[in-house]
Amino acid sequence: MLSRLRSLFHSLTRRREFEESMTAELQFHIDQYTADLIRSGVPPAEASRRARIAFGSLNTVTGDCRQARRLHIFDELHRQFAYAARLLRKSPGFTATALLTLAICLGANLAIFAVLDAVVLRPLPFPNPGRLVTIFNTYPKAGVDRDGSSLTNYYERRGRIRAFRSLAIYRYDTAIVGETGSTAREPVTRVSPDFFTTVGTGPALGRAFTDAETTYQTDNVAILSDSYWRQFYHSDPAILGKNIRVDSLPKIVVGVLPPGFQFLSSESRIYLPLSSRLEDRSALQRHSGGNVIQMIARLNPAAKLEEAQSQIDAQNNTLELDDPAAKMMADAGFRSLVVPLHADHVASIRPTLLLLQAGVVALLLIGVVNLLNLLLVRAGGRMKELGIRQALGASRLHTLTEALTETAFLTIIGGLLGLAAGAAGIRLLTALGTDQLPLASQIAFDARVAAAGAATIIVLTIILATPIAWLNLRQRPGLAIQSVSRGGTTGRAAQLLRNGFAVSQVALAFLLLAGTGLLALSLERALQVSPGFHPGHILTGRIVLPWSHYPNDAARLAFTDKLMDNAARIPGVREAGFISNLPFSGHNGKSAATVKGHLLRPGESPRGHYSYSVGGDYFEAMGIALLDGRFLNAADSHRPARTCVVDEDFARYYWPESTAVGRKLSMGSEQQADSETFTVVGVVRRVKQAGLTDESNQGAVYYPYQFRNDGSVFVTVRTTMPPETLGLTLQTTVRQIDPDLPVSDIRSMEARITDSLVARRSPALLAGIFSAIALLLTCLGTYGVLSYAVAQRRREIGVRMALGARPEQIRRHFLLLAGRLLALGIVLGAAAALLAGPAMKSILFHVPALNPSILACAAGVMATVSLAACLVPSHRAARISPMEALADD
Repeated sequence: MLSRLRSLFHSLTRRREFEESMTAELQFHIDQYTADLIRSGVPPAEASRRARIAFGSLNTVTGDCRQARRLHIFDELHRQFAYAARLLRKSPGFTATALLTLAICLGANLAIFAVLDAVVLRPLPFPNPGRLVTIFNTYPKAGVDRDGSSLTNYYERRGRIRAFRSLAIYRYDTAIVGETGSTAREPVTRVSPDFFTTVGTGPALGRAFTDAETTYQTDNVAILSDSYWRQFYHSDPAILGKNIRVDSLPKIVVGVLPPGFQFLSSESRIYLPLSSRLEDRSALQRHSGGNVIQMIARLNPAAKLEEAQSQIDAQNNTLELDDPAAKMMADAGFRSLVVPLHADHVASIRPTLLLLQAGVVALLLIGVVNLLNLLLVRAGGRMKELGIRQALGASRLHTLTEALTETAFLTIIGGLLGLAAGAAGIRLLTALGTDQLPLASQIAFDARVAAAGAATIIVLTIILATPIAWLNLRQRPGLAIQSVSRGGTTGRAAQLLRNGFAVSQVALAFLLLAGTGLLALSLERALQVSPGFHPGHILTGRIVLPWSHYPNDAARLAFTDKLMDNAARIPGVREAGFISNLPFSGHNGKSAATVKGHLLRPGESPRGHYSYSVGGDYFEAMGIALLDGRFLNAADSHRPARTCVVDEDFARYYWPESTAVGRKLSMGSEQQADSETFTVVGVVRRVKQAGLTDESNQGAVYYPYQFRNDGSVFVTVRTTMPPETLGLTLQTTVRQIDPDLPVSDIRSMEARITDSLVARRSPALLAGIFSAIALLLTCLGTYGVLSYAVAQRRREIGVRMALGARPEQIRRHFLLLAGRLLALGIVLGAAAALLAGPAMKSILFHVPALNPSILACAAGVMATVSLAACLVPSHRAARISPMEALADD
């Protein structure tokens, strides 16, 4: 079998060479036989005649050889495809419309599918990715749905949970990499020693980290990604053992990861040990995650997710028996959840992507329905031709094969154009922000997407060809010739089919239009939300102070003081400040604050609050309104008195009927001594931290930088000019203080807010594009149905007008027909919208999934577009001349 297939393939790929060799071989045998006859005494002319009789003509023998090798099948296909191409060239308008419809609808589907496949469907690129889980702490009654894990959790669980084959923790971070004067801040990931064992992929060169390398005194090692090794060290095979400079400290390269290794959506190209002290691993730090440290585990082959969850719950219950904070954690609803790693990583974007895929599938269905109508109209117009051909001897199978070949040829060409459109669409989606999605690096037009496109083309070919086959098989040649010659109307079944297609187009377009309206209204509501500050003319940038150069509070405070002084003198800067965690930065961890004198009410649990340290003129630079008291200023970081500012949510929760100014609170979950408490000196407007649609109202506390300083700060400067123009100046100002210190993530505040809305803006924009295409296709479909109805009923209309029907009656008749189709389509579309509405609820903001005004607007747009498409056919019907219609054959 394989040898025959190879022979067939060889014959097809080298067709000319095969034909020529076959002809030459036949001619050789004829010549040899002729020569043999001549040698036996036969005259040359008679010998030549006998040889031709014996072998037959060259054309006949060549044809027999082709048939023996099954080449005649491909010859027939070539003939039919060539005939189909000639027919399509004769109808350029139909062909262009069909190909454009297929290309746009299929291309849109493939582009969205590429994103859905990369983010949601494709497994993580690790061995047995379905066994990978993540474990995080949650305190729902305290308003903290996710708090990561802690170092203590890791060391208490490591090797003690039987369902886990291995357990690891990691933390995303940044580090200053490079020599003095040429440093850059690079994203890094700090990992526990068993991290690479857990994910199932270790270094291709060298080794992983060891337990001995997880302290601050022994963590002078690093593992490089393959791309970083190739880019900066030119694939040096002797890289192991060499030093690189990280945060001004030498790190020994102990490993290089395999090509293409990437953990989730991280862009880290350097991996470092996750170091800690013994006191960081104590029971007192069990609930100090802050959503910074994340935990992953690999399940044992026989273990199930439920089994791991029950073992984690059992261990937590055991550890809480002698934990003094156990009651407080129980009141907060504490639990450690075990969930699949991949599903957890894409949970926020999964509903949006599924919704978009459903939208483009609806668009594809509209396109297919439109094409079916066009093909049926085209097939109906050729009934007389096919009837004549069958009456003259053409078999029904032959005419059916030609019709199916034409449909298949059209679908295949349109499908190939759709593949190209899909590849272009993926690049367009990148411009709309898909590069910010989880696992965005995997989004590409690859073999999986191409295979999905090929499968879709096959399905579309079957769907489009089936009605054409049905119409050809049920048509009788004699009746076809008689009905067309007499100007009779088309069959009732064909009419109902075309009308049904028109109704389904309207219904699907209405569904798309209603969904687009909900997304657009949701985006508008989100844009109307105030972030709690004035974002215009604010430039921001992140600075991380390495512990090697800034080992204590005094050194970090001295740096920030000098930075504020220098930044205030930059031309074009009005105010400058800094904060430990900037709004819209993507860091949304919460921590506890204990209010003096506040007793937990029945059913009340401790709350997690946004907690910041600020310096300089941060509130003035951000444009945050003061509601009571005063702002913190630079002097508060140098006074022994402990002061703080709270936001309106915090003040309203704890002191709903009195002022917050002068009240006392402690940092952390326990009441501190009076000397350690902070006095509230001001109340400011609520600021949206996680995003414009964040409605948690958790409250926030702002501390002076001296009392809660952090190695990472975000600089904020309010400018009198476009903020982007001062980015280089801000970097230069920082390097004048410390040449090794880069400023990363330099962006305007408006850009941060814009980027935070990508998950809402891009779906609304794409849905709008899909709806516009759907409206255009519906308009064309409605126009096509009525135009064909007018053409098919031309003789009937002429008879009616000859008997006294007025033009306005004819016009009204076709408008009513269009109105009935439109009304039925809108009713079905509204029913589908009602069913689909709840599926959209999770991605809408302040918009009910069933919005009567949106449905009414969608119905109005559909009615306007559809009725506009009806005007030309109905007007054409009203202007038919009875004499000309009755004179038609």
